Amino acid sequence: ARDRMIVTWLSDSGMRIGELCGLWFCDLHLVRDHHCGQRKGPHVHVVKRSNPNRARAKKGFPATVIDGVVTGGIIRRASPAMISSFHEYLAEDYHRVRAGATTDLVFVQLAGERAGEPLSTHGARQMLDRAGRRGGLGRVRPHAFRHTWATALTEATGGNTKAVADEGGWASAQTVEDTYAHLAGDTALEAALQRVWERP
Repeated sequence: ARDRMIVTWLSDSGMRIGELCGLWFCDLHLVRDHHCGQRKGPHVHVVKRSNPNRARAKKGFPATVIDGVVTGGIIRRASPAMISSFHEYLAEDYHRVRAGATTDLVFVQLAGERAGEPLSTHGARQMLDRAGRRGGLGRVRPHAFRHTWATALTEATGGNTKAVADEGGWASAQTVEDTYAHLAGDTALEAALQRVWERP
């Protein structure tokens, strides 16, 4: 369930592997109208901070935590599949090691003497590599999910590189434009995200 969650979140959010492995439970606002007040729909706050597994967000935007509620950072919308995979991970995997968890990071080691310790980006990369080889896909790199997500979202938004840059945490739309602007069309970002999340 943890590994399915990692793949689902990389695929549906466009997060970098350091952003994903650096998520804390308090960063996940997976309900509508969360009292942080920053998005109406379910979302995640990507915060650049020092973590025990050395996973970090590449870009740092100001964030605060008041009474356990995170505001700021890079705010990413969460798909229904992301929310579902999170609950499956909690029910199927995390509950077995939570008593020994040494961190409030979402992703932890599930077995062996390091059970409950934070999962590193290296560990997540190894899992993807093993899964790719078993599935006959060859080497699977986490950043490939980000490129696929950005390409699909750019196409779905009709080339709205500003919206894609904002959602993906790029510092400017120029990066997205240089890489993905050859795609065309024009629809609202929310509708575009729904199409990206529902793609086969």
